[in-house]
Amino acid sequence: MTGISVWQIIIILLIGLLLFGSSRLRSLRKETGLAVKGFRQLLAGQKNADGSQTRKSGN
Repeated sequence: MTGISVWQIIIILLIGLLLFGSSRLRSLRKETGLAVKGFRQLLAGQKNADGSQTRKSGN
């Protein structure tokens, strides 16, 4: 019996809903999504603050 079952995940989500409320969970989900998006852009080397493209070194 290893891992987390679907029922355990549902119970954890219900407890989170009761503790934080739906509006707080909605804003938390949005903030987490923005943080993940920013992190992915940082790793991909999108654009610097001045708008120039960053290049990854091949070393």
